[in-house]
Amino acid sequence: MNAVADAPLFRDPVFDGAADPVAVHHRESGEWWLVYTNRRATAPGPGVTWVHGSDLGVASSADGGRTWTYRGTLTGLDTEWGRNTFWAPEIIWHDGTYHMYVSYIRGVPDSWTGAARIRHYTSPDMLAWTYIGELDLGSDRVIDACVYPLPDGGWRMWFKDESRSSVTCAADSPDLYHWRPTGVVLDHRGHEGPNVFELGGHYWMIVDEWRGQGVLRSDDLTNWEHQGLILDSPGSRPDDGNIGLHADVLVQGDTAYIFYFTHPGRPAHDNEDDGTPATRRSSLQVAAARVVDGRLRCDRDEPVRLELAPMP
Repeated sequence: MNAVADAPLFRDPVFDGAADPVAVHHRESGEWWLVYTNRRATAPGPGVTWVHGSDLGVASSADGGRTWTYRGTLTGLDTEWGRNTFWAPEIIWHDGTYHMYVSYIRGVPDSWTGAARIRHYTSPDMLAWTYIGELDLGSDRVIDACVYPLPDGGWRMWFKDESRSSVTCAADSPDLYHWRPTGVVLDHRGHEGPNVFELGGHYWMIVDEWRGQGVLRSDDLTNWEHQGLILDSPGSRPDDGNIGLHADVLVQGDTAYIFYFTHPGRPAHDNEDDGTPATRRSSLQVAAARVVDGRLRCDRDEPVRLELAPMP
């Protein structure tokens, strides 16, 4: 069909606050799923209660990612009573099991402070989830997990440590269940939402620097060279006139599809809300990135002909 993906790609029809997406191939149905932080942009309440108390929303696509249908929220994640907060899911499939690493905050705080941990869940189908436990990562203020396989075996997780001025730290695991923190990876400035992928013969990491996505390149998944920003200039598509925030990357062939969110009701380069749903609402978008002369290039105005192939 070679059809261009919608722009915006998706808006949450309940709270209009879709953010922090991860794109996952749902092997049982053959669909693609976007699982995202379901911010409550239209909810009343003091301070930043609207970004807390969030479930994980799900949108599905049966046409390779061009169009998306809201399906509801993931259930069965709570292990204690009350309304609690789930943010920024990372979901990978390995050896017949989906593994989810998700940021968890107890209750509905009205400020950005407070304890946050990364929880591990597993599932055979992304519907029934088993709680494995909270990861001990050497801090009680960790969020935004990204997990990637190491070339010699095992796995590495990158995450934001808010107790260390919002830098990226890492931990290694032989089996996805047991994790050993290895320390600070990036501390060039405050940031969040690390995402790692391989493209064009190099490893890449993008991080949300709150002024666009910082781009870093590596040949060993350990040493990283900062190469500048992408998604830092306003786009021309509907709901794309602000910086690109907290992204996920899906590589197919020579293209990296970057799924990100925007606050379309805010002025360009402005990441502050004025307390109204218009400035709090968010939209999911997708853009294509490629490696050109050893650098990651992304033109967010390029029409994205999204035909995601099934994953093995």
